[in-house]
Amino acid sequence: MADRLSAREAIALLSDDFDRLPVAEGAYAPDGPLSWQGYDASRARATERTGEDESVVCGRARIDGTPAVLIAFEFGFLGGSLGERTGDRLEAAYTYARAHRLPVVSLVATGGSRMQEGMLALTQLQRVARQSALTRAAGLPQLAVLRDPTTGGGWATLGAGADVVLALPGVQVGFAGSRVRPPDADPAAYTAQAQLAAGSIDAVVRPQELRETVGLWLALLTAPSTEPAPPPPALGTSDRLPDTGWSAVQRARSPERPRAQAYLDAYFTRRAAIAGDRCGGTDDGMLCGFGFSSGSGSGSGSGEHGGRVVAYAAQTGTATRPAGYRTATRLIRLADRLGIPVLTLVDTPGAANDAEAERQGVGAAIAELFGAVATARTPLTTLLIGEGGSGGALALAAPGNTWATPDSYFSVIAPELAAAILKRPPEEAPGTADQLRVRPQDLVALGVVRGIVPGGAATSPPPPG
Repeated sequence: MADRLSAREAIALLSDDFDRLPVAEGAYAPDGPLSWQGYDASRARATERTGEDESVVCGRARIDGTPAVLIAFEFGFLGGSLGERTGDRLEAAYTYARAHRLPVVSLVATGGSRMQEGMLALTQLQRVARQSALTRAAGLPQLAVLRDPTTGGGWATLGAGADVVLALPGVQVGFAGSRVRPPDADPAAYTAQAQLAAGSIDAVVRPQELRETVGLWLALLTAPSTEPAPPPPALGTSDRLPDTGWSAVQRARSPERPRAQAYLDAYFTRRAAIAGDRCGGTDDGMLCGFGFSSGSGSGSGSGEHGGRVVAYAAQTGTATRPAGYRTATRLIRLADRLGIPVLTLVDTPGAANDAEAERQGVGAAIAELFGAVATARTPLTTLLIGEGGSGGALALAAPGNTWATPDSYFSVIAPELAAAILKRPPEEAPGTADQLRVRPQDLVALGVVRGIVPGGAATSPPPPG
């Protein structure tokens, strides 16, 4: 079990300064709304033990230089449970955040809803969910830091409902608290590490790194921009274009060709990753997050070292799994809501086509990504850096703003598969590649991509003829 921080200790660990928001509450009826015998005495003992008069402390803070509304749960006060007064304070905090255009950071440590207030306590989850939704609609980011424990309705609203979810090492995380789980339940399944593996949280962060990590996220998510991200320069060894379709395929499949990680390292001075699809899955073949671009920035979107904030979703050259498509969809929708431009890097032989991918809904996952790209209001830029295998690659491509490197190809289907479908012998795959017109220069001539990016600035050659 992780060491449990009090609300005030958690606030001090994270913030540069903290001013508590004013509290305006009416008096409780004796022993609360249910006249639960001993409730008043329990609250009095909790106050004496913790120094707090409710299970949550809300205020305005500065976190590594960025102002935010900070919500901290006190687990020592009746297990950090949510009651009517908790709901009052959370609603007031969210209302303040929207009025002052501030992000919301929740330091969650709760066992769920307060039994002594019955269904009136449980319905506070609806209040919290509504406030979170209103704040999301206002274009303000929400971050959650999961402390020990984070269970019940607090996990299902403030925790799992945040845009970015971080957790301290070893903390309990799960909808079911420790006393209501099945007797044979594996405790390891209810940990931050298990939730990370399941795609439900973005990172496990050590306490000494928490202020810097949350500060970076706040800086990244509060810097909107209306200008498209420029495509990165090509990182290949040669700007020479392939002579044939088959040579284009071979160059794109070369193990020496730079992959997404190299492009991201060159494009960003600093970045932070989101992880997981929030549906139980992860895919190491899709890298998603936000970063400060290495180019000079201007306007409200400029940030660290003058670089602009850009969101990214990048395929790494493997067959993309359903969780990868869903994570990219999550990334694009979040960036769209916050007004942050998106860069996508396309590099996949295609979508995963095994039986497990079908059971995980690969078709629906691709459809969701197509829809997110098609309806995004924030500008999207795509660079094809390697293989562009069919719809599994096209789903990540920006219509009208896709570029290609000399080491890439895009095809309706892999040449070998096209030859097989056409009942041609395998040795005719190279000729089929030529017929498919998959080379970068072919894609420009067809109007599929805007231009070819050499090892410098992007260029758009004139159409042939």
